[in-house]
Amino acid sequence: MTNQEQRWPALPVDEWEPTYDTLHMYAQVAGKLSLALRPMTNHWWQVALELSARGLRTAAIPYGDRTFQMELDLLEHQVRIETSVGERRTVPLGRPVRDFYADTMAALDDLGLHVPIWPQPVEVPDPIPFDRDDRHATYDGAQAERYWHVLCQVGAILAEFRARFTGKASPVQFYWGSFDLATTRYSGRSADPPPGADTITRFSYTAEQSTVGFWPGGTWLNGERVEQPVFFAYNYPGPPGIQDQPIAPATARFDAGLGEFILSYDDVRNSADPRQAVLDFAQSTYEAGAQLQHWPRESLEWTPPMPPSHRRALLFTP
Repeated sequence: MTNQEQRWPALPVDEWEPTYDTLHMYAQVAGKLSLALRPMTNHWWQVALELSARGLRTAAIPYGDRTFQMELDLLEHQVRIETSVGERRTVPLGRPVRDFYADTMAALDDLGLHVPIWPQPVEVPDPIPFDRDDRHATYDGAQAERYWHVLCQVGAILAEFRARFTGKASPVQFYWGSFDLATTRYSGRSADPPPGADTITRFSYTAEQSTVGFWPGGTWLNGERVEQPVFFAYNYPGPPGIQDQPIAPATARFDAGLGEFILSYDDVRNSADPRQAVLDFAQSTYEAGAQLQHWPRESLEWTPPMPPSHRRALLFTP
């Protein structure tokens, strides 16, 4: 196996979907703690999980005179709950969601962190409440870790793309509802949410925006089935003619069913330069929407003055 194949392994949905579905529910339990306790931020930024050196974690969550954090460690396959005064509890992964949920809430209670959450998953077809979910009980640690290593590769590239923008932009965030890793740029102009939008959508789409991200595939709420991971990109509101704009690389396309630009993960991992393929996709799809919507690009974009390798040299320069 080449180094590129190790860094960009195959990730077909059907090979790891039972683990994927269980991990999705674990992530929703963690995310709902932030939803319950962190102050509301525009576009729900406060609820998203962050990439850590070991998996996915919440940001620091306030609780009285303490803060705490929950991390899904996908290397040791456990949840760690840690507080600002040095307390720690762990919960093993690899158990039915019902048991995982009960043990996690018990660990929080044991720490004096009484956090009531709504135990209903969101943004999934046929949701089963966490406290009754014994269907999602498969967890293969090697599969979860393989997925985690892909997220690490993607996260670094999306962070590089985000750094080229001086306007309002989200961090690179993992949304536990849709189970995707994404970053969003904003033009600075407001927008109206779609007619009849639910609460999640209504607070997500209050501004003109351009999003790029990575999704491991599966079934969307609209019933569309995607068997392979994809990179996706879209503008909101979607400007007329966006589907006809030229984008890169050549294998990327506009998917009418999803209403988004997509680029197959397999096309990326099999390309000569996966990093450049993702950057080209992110930049070209952003430009497609920004040009049609007449974003003030001259005041929003920049070229960082030096790459990380050059910055590191400054640490050793007198």
